[in-house]
Amino acid sequence: MPTKNVYWAVGLAAALEPTFAMAQQLTADGASANVLDSVIVTGTRDAGQKARDSLSPVAVVTAQQLASTGQTNLRSALEQLSPSVVLQGFTSDLAGLVDTIKMRGLGPDQTLVLVNGKRRHTTATINNNAGPNQGSTGVDINTIPVSAIDHVEILKDGASAQYGSDAIAGVVNIILKSADHGGSASSTNGAYFAGDGFTTNDSVNSGFKLGDSGFLNLSAEFQHQDRTDRGAVDDRTGDHSNKIFGSPEATRQVLSFNSRLPVSDSTDAYAFGTYGNRKAKSLQNYRISSRLPEVYPDGFSPKETTDEDDYGVTVGLEGTLADVWDWDLSSTYGRDRSNLDLRNSANLGLYADTGSTPKNFKLGQYWDTQWTNNVDIRRALDVPLLASPLNLAFGVEQRREGYGIGAGDAASYYDSGSDAYQGISPANKVDVHRDVQAAYLDLSANLVPKLKVDLAGRYEHYSDVGSTVTGKVAARYQVNDQLALRSTVSSGFRAPSLAQENYTSIGVGPDSASGQVAVNSTAGKLLGASSLKPEKSTNFSIGAVFNPLPNLDISLDAYQITIDKRIVEGGTYSGATALSALTQQGVTLPAGLDPSAVSVQYFSNGADTRTRGLDLTGSYHSDYGPFGHVDWSLGYNLTHTKVLSVGDDLNGNPLLNAQTKAYLTSYTPRDKLILGAKWKKESWNVDLSAIRYGSTTSMLGYYSGANAYSTSVFKRVRNQPLIATNLAVGYQLSSAWKVTVGGENIFDVRPKHIPRENAYQGVQQYDGGISGIGINGGYYYTQIAYNF
Repeated sequence: MPTKNVYWAVGLAAALEPTFAMAQQLTADGASANVLDSVIVTGTRDAGQKARDSLSPVAVVTAQQLASTGQTNLRSALEQLSPSVVLQGFTSDLAGLVDTIKMRGLGPDQTLVLVNGKRRHTTATINNNAGPNQGSTGVDINTIPVSAIDHVEILKDGASAQYGSDAIAGVVNIILKSADHGGSASSTNGAYFAGDGFTTNDSVNSGFKLGDSGFLNLSAEFQHQDRTDRGAVDDRTGDHSNKIFGSPEATRQVLSFNSRLPVSDSTDAYAFGTYGNRKAKSLQNYRISSRLPEVYPDGFSPKETTDEDDYGVTVGLEGTLADVWDWDLSSTYGRDRSNLDLRNSANLGLYADTGSTPKNFKLGQYWDTQWTNNVDIRRALDVPLLASPLNLAFGVEQRREGYGIGAGDAASYYDSGSDAYQGISPANKVDVHRDVQAAYLDLSANLVPKLKVDLAGRYEHYSDVGSTVTGKVAARYQVNDQLALRSTVSSGFRAPSLAQENYTSIGVGPDSASGQVAVNSTAGKLLGASSLKPEKSTNFSIGAVFNPLPNLDISLDAYQITIDKRIVEGGTYSGATALSALTQQGVTLPAGLDPSAVSVQYFSNGADTRTRGLDLTGSYHSDYGPFGHVDWSLGYNLTHTKVLSVGDDLNGNPLLNAQTKAYLTSYTPRDKLILGAKWKKESWNVDLSAIRYGSTTSMLGYYSGANAYSTSVFKRVRNQPLIATNLAVGYQLSSAWKVTVGGENIFDVRPKHIPRENAYQGVQQYDGGISGIGINGGYYYTQIAYNF
């Protein structure tokens, strides 16, 4: 991590000292309420822990802050509010239909997602797009309605010793609303400056009493987004017939409930859950008229569709025993299932053999299940010589995970299969499960009045990849009322997902093909694949919390995350070797494909990496009397990942090439800066923010010329920093009604155009693999909200 960047960040913090404000939030009567004083449950097992006193950096994002972004989904809202969160600029195919989150430049499956403190199940859809998220299977957080969320707690620290696998980059804990009366409704509608991508989102939330002191809180949301098109002219046709390069059309409906009911003086029953359905359509590359003129005389654009059902439910009992032991017994079940179809396509091999072909195909299904049972116990013990009671927490967890792949209809995989996306054959069906058992111990106390220490340890056993032990030490020293220092050291791990161990797919373009094979498959073994092992990580952080003025809060944390045996896409083969492997796997490709345009990959423990970075956040609330008051905001993240070593496959070949190494090191912005101001006066409010995404460097493949489809020669392209400016103006019509008009990326900034020889068929104008500003450009919206 270059020293000059650290100096730049610290200098910027000092220069903008009076403009900090991410953590400040105004209440309805205009009084300042600092969310740093909120009691948190993430990263600690101490009762009553406040965010400002946390031993690890924890950011709290309120429902009001989520709403102020104008975003209609949780992932996009968090990306605008948290400097640690970035999104990939463009995703297509199945990856374009899944909304996962990533932190600190690491992958989506290295961030653990909780709902009300309970582990959330992952998506069944693996990210198959080239870029830093390739191969990940994270949690689709947009299956949780934004209207149901009270706040989000973001732990920016390794936490495997506290929560288990996946918590390498951090933890996102989504806390649902618990109001027992009142509610809200809103409708948001908008479109991109280019005139497409119209989006509508309607939501309602309401609370009800259960008995004398229980509650039931319900939410429902409906969202529809039209597709966008940001592609260039197709080299083959000379016109804009290929419309693959854009966001897919999607319709989403989600429901949620959160409830609690006392069943005795010392015991509460609770339950919460979500259900979502998403139907989406993603265009594939245009096939010219000569492809199959007998069926499609004007050519055709296949359309991949998905019908996804996702649900999760938790039931539990929580109480106190003998007035000293706090206990929590819970069971959580989650399932995600996607049915994949292909429309407006054809099976060329079937047509050649029989003279006919269907146009619509059932490609198959993917599903993921997770059943988790927890027992958590806690009490405070008075221990001599300690400055505070010793908080003792321990518990056990049992988890049953499942993953499955179902076959498509026979026409989808016969011979060369359906054009664009080959259906799943019975030979590639999967139905696998594994069991996980874990136990943890957590101790925390003030050793002396100003020094608090937290020790955590966890044992975890996976039936397929073995056992691991992780630990964490965190400490905080309160120097005085204005300054506290904190530091953590922890070990972590992430087990390979069942999807990464078993996923198989074959995609066919107009003149190319790419395959993903399972590591233990016939093709995988021929290509030198070996069974996946868990990732191991070591996390260090050191930071300070500074409160020099009553309304000014600053936090600064530096971190280092080293990951051994990181699971990535690796073992890329092309040409005759790839063809031979696919043939032995029983795959048939369309006749006439150039072998150099055929590639195959599999997942591997491909690299050891080290990520270093810096998180800076601050808040300042200013009152200008008759001119209103302003919450100023700053958030900054600096991150850089270095590949320390690259492994070899069993054939002796490197598992990563220059491009796949770049996915890990330079496709995520070098830094991200968020500056903002929220002005409020009587019925008016104005929210203004600027998000600067640092530079990225792409390693682009060639699609024409002497290096076409090379897996060793790439074009290096540096992308300059870009700034997205967001503006929203709101007016409170009455105590119940409010209207807001806003724009995101109001100056319509887009990524750098890539050279035409690096754009498939000339259509792809931008490198969609990089993270930062998306390809769609400016967006405007209106929002009407009603509180009751």
